[in-house]
Amino acid sequence: MRKFNTEGPVVAQDHYCVPPLERLNLPSILELIADKRYFVLHAPRQTGKTSALLALRDLLNSGTEGDFRCVYVNVEAAQAVREDVQRAMRVILGELASRARSTGDEFLYDVWPDVLATFREGALAEALTRWCENTAAPIVLLLDEIDTLIGDTLIAVLRQLRARYDRRPESFPQSVVLCGVRDVRDYRIQSSAENAAIAGGSAFNVRAESLRLGDFTEAEVRSLLDQHTRETGQAFTPEALETVWRQTRGQPWLVNALCRRACFDEPAGRDRSRAIAADDVYRAQEHLILSRQVHLDQLADKLQEDRVRRVVEPLLSGASEDESSTRDLEYVRDLGLIAKDDPPRIANPIYAEIVPRELTYPVQAKLIQDIAWYVDEDGGLDVDKLLGAFQAFFREHSEHWLGRFDYAEAGPQLILQAFLQRVVNGGGRIEREYGLGRGRTDLLVVWPRGGAPAPDTETDRFVIECKVAHRGLERTIDEGVAQTAGYMDRCAAHTGHLVVFDRRADRSWDEKIFRRDATRDGRPITVWGT
Repeated sequence: MRKFNTEGPVVAQDHYCVPPLERLNLPSILELIADKRYFVLHAPRQTGKTSALLALRDLLNSGTEGDFRCVYVNVEAAQAVREDVQRAMRVILGELASRARSTGDEFLYDVWPDVLATFREGALAEALTRWCENTAAPIVLLLDEIDTLIGDTLIAVLRQLRARYDRRPESFPQSVVLCGVRDVRDYRIQSSAENAAIAGGSAFNVRAESLRLGDFTEAEVRSLLDQHTRETGQAFTPEALETVWRQTRGQPWLVNALCRRACFDEPAGRDRSRAIAADDVYRAQEHLILSRQVHLDQLADKLQEDRVRRVVEPLLSGASEDESSTRDLEYVRDLGLIAKDDPPRIANPIYAEIVPRELTYPVQAKLIQDIAWYVDEDGGLDVDKLLGAFQAFFREHSEHWLGRFDYAEAGPQLILQAFLQRVVNGGGRIEREYGLGRGRTDLLVVWPRGGAPAPDTETDRFVIECKVAHRGLERTIDEGVAQTAGYMDRCAAHTGHLVVFDRRADRSWDEKIFRRDATRDGRPITVWGT
């Protein structure tokens, strides 16, 4: 039985998959190879890069696109020796020789130890030259995980590929594809030997193109899920199909991980007579977040980097300006955390959920909240009582927590989200919208009455919008009420709440803390001063 794949390259007989070559601009790639060009293929982690490279290797070796000897090699193992270039050459050449041998080419396997002993740090270039001169077909080399190499090791590989570029294809590979998370032009490599930062673009200035592997399209997501339906008979409801697409925006690992959890790991999902519903997808999402799956944990770890913080913090706070550079933004986009197009925004709702939860985990862990205090007799969530409790919490604890946040400018919004998350996790969920220049953070609390989703359970929807009073309190409230009403309309929310943070040092807490009722377009909105 085939399943959704979440680890390693796809194998068609084992995994549902979008054919990897269909995700590439194959005519452009074949033209680059035919024209003897060296180029870059990059994309965020677990997007399908290795699967695409392996499919390209098999295509080129089939002879249907010309007579080539194509060899794929993953150089990540050389990361362990860091900047010991000679040891790194040993690791890379050993792996390359093994991969070539698996295609039926023994030459490199026999000669590489002698080449290494003679040419030491420059052994890669010499080995490639000898190999090409003793192989009838032009060689195409696919170097995967190139940006895992460190410092002088990475510089040595790039410079050796560049140095003999003029000898292709008779005495050097016809085409080389460098594959990694980032484009080589964005590398800033610290060379210990030269005591200087080296730009990847200068170390490898023979790059012709930089191609990015994109996420799944909506049609590809639906096609992937339809493979499961056709093979098992288990359908996805229309709402579930929409939820998978909306929450992932086609990020391949997220799509596969959600569906594997919902269809194979959950006991209820293994009942093929039962359709997968939207609630199953949301439960799978919550499990992935709470279990800190490796893909999500690696992404969360990047939040501690300054260049990531400079991009993400203004998104969380809704600031109109930020301190990030173009290179910061390119880097965070290459990680897949930010969408590829403008305006800057978190790439998908699951990542948008992970970011504030990861940043506020220390607050959540220390919060002790009994959910029973906020649930009424009908099983509904008493948001008035909840936000009143938040006012008291913020007054008592905000100074302590704001001083501990690395993302200080977004601190008030993060504390509110931490407080809500601790309570709402008991039965509902929070959907979040935030971004540069919005001047606010929009939160939608979805609460099934009784705290347990079921087809016949009534679900309440509450909008909670938070703003910081930058340009006067009353003006902030007026703008916020209008924005809250608009968000209520878009989300079909039952009630709306506006939380306003007043960070002026000359205001007392008695002046900052208040509650007032407002209406806009016939919609009741409660304003909470904090």
